[in-house]
Amino acid sequence: MSRPACDLTLYLVTDTAMCGGPHRVADVARAAVDGGATLVQVRDPRCDETEFVTIARSVVDALDGTGVPVLLNDRVHLVEAAGADGAHVGQTDLDPVTARDLLGPDRLLGLSCQTLAHVEAAHALPTGTLDHLGLGPVFDQTTKPDAATASGLAALADLVAASPWPCVAIGGITIDRIGMLAATGVDGAAVVSAICAAPDPREAAAALLTRWKDAR
Repeated sequence: MSRPACDLTLYLVTDTAMCGGPHRVADVARAAVDGGATLVQVRDPRCDETEFVTIARSVVDALDGTGVPVLLNDRVHLVEAAGADGAHVGQTDLDPVTARDLLGPDRLLGLSCQTLAHVEAAHALPTGTLDHLGLGPVFDQTTKPDAATASGLAALADLVAASPWPCVAIGGITIDRIGMLAATGVDGAAVVSAICAAPDPREAAAALLTRWKDAR
């Protein structure tokens, strides 16, 4: 078995409240994928493990047959129980080597980086530890209150140039901003509110993807 193919073009990170509650997360994720989302990360730092696994399983089931991988935010130890395709960790979460040991060789692992020092530290990890990097926040955002300060497009381009891994930008990315990312060389855009809070998640995903492709 090998790791699933991972297309970072339009990466949905779920927000349970914005989706309308735990029972709506899977519906929003499936609508987003139907609109063109290429990767889904289930994120909910507020709920307990039992509820998180229930939400994650519902997303995995909803995307069955689409070929779109499902990652879990931070909770690497729940990937197996959820039937997910991998995980994403931040700088203050489980360290990537331990995360990879838990996941085994056949699941995906992403790492958040905000600075060149973070990217340089990732270079020292054993080969095969990581599959991609999440870079940002690029713009000011309100989804994650404890997020780092927005870096801007020039800093994003520097991080992309320093990374041997595919990279996805995150943080404050909207329909009006997604096209700005193309010139940085980043492989895709991760969004939360631009899809989760949209009246029509499928339409929102399709519009974001079109804007991205036009800019590329």
